[in-house]
Amino acid sequence: MSLDVSVDALSRGRAFVDLSDWKKLAVRGGDARTWLNDLVSADLRGLRPGHGCRSLLLSPTGGVRAEFGVAIRDDAILLLQDPLQPRSVGDLLAPYVLSSDVRLADETDELALVAFPRDPGDLHVGAPTVDRVSPSCAGDTGGVDLLAPAEVRGALVAELAAAHESAGPDALEAWRVAAGVPRVAVDASAADLPDEIGLAGAVSGDKGCYLGQEAVAKARNLGHPRRVLLHLAAEAPVEAGDEVLADGAAVGVVTSAARVNGAWIALVRVQWDARELPLRAASGAGMRRGPGRGERPGVTSPL
Repeated sequence: MSLDVSVDALSRGRAFVDLSDWKKLAVRGGDARTWLNDLVSADLRGLRPGHGCRSLLLSPTGGVRAEFGVAIRDDAILLLQDPLQPRSVGDLLAPYVLSSDVRLADETDELALVAFPRDPGDLHVGAPTVDRVSPSCAGDTGGVDLLAPAEVRGALVAELAAAHESAGPDALEAWRVAAGVPRVAVDASAADLPDEIGLAGAVSGDKGCYLGQEAVAKARNLGHPRRVLLHLAAEAPVEAGDEVLADGAAVGVVTSAARVNGAWIALVRVQWDARELPLRAASGAGMRRGPGRGERPGVTSPL
């Protein structure tokens, strides 16, 4: 199956990807939900088993230290983290346990994780040990995650492959760029605020305190972030690391790029004041809001 076909299948809910290598932190204990809700950026109070959300762990200055999916199960709150991120959310959270009734357990090797970035609709899974959580941790674009004991991973993947396409990591990455989904450690650094990298949707505006809240509120009260992540179409090949120019001056950088159905799509981090200027890669490729395939809250889309 070609890359374009795989990306299309992922976009239509006809393909899944095996994310069993993602980090999986289980949070348990009588104080688990309250304790975690006081630390992370999303509001976890109303989530029920089978539901989840995208969340962040911020530094006291509001920088993104970790991004992860939250999955509520009957026996635990699971934090699902892209292994590309340099710091495990478990290691980052451990110093805050102190005397709370909270237990953290790394269950990466104990659980299989299979994701449909887009909701497949009539998804039928025969195994009774599979938990479904929506939305998917693959990018908060709808979708569903399937969590199961690691020993049934092979059987689960085989069952799904009988009715759906199995996409690999290259297809998932191309789909992510085409959909405009930011990836921490690729499109962001620990110095970036959520609003600067298209992750504003992972921050609740209704909950009480959480780590970095004051810094996030202060930045928002100033009127706008220092920089912004744009979702653009390029007129010629571009790649991550390419410098981006406006009126001949460097104003940003391509953080992610992919070629999908003959079109080059990119995530580009630029200075706030340059966000509406004509942009061009240093290679000469013009960049515009064109035939992008999706939109993320907080990311300026090419649509």
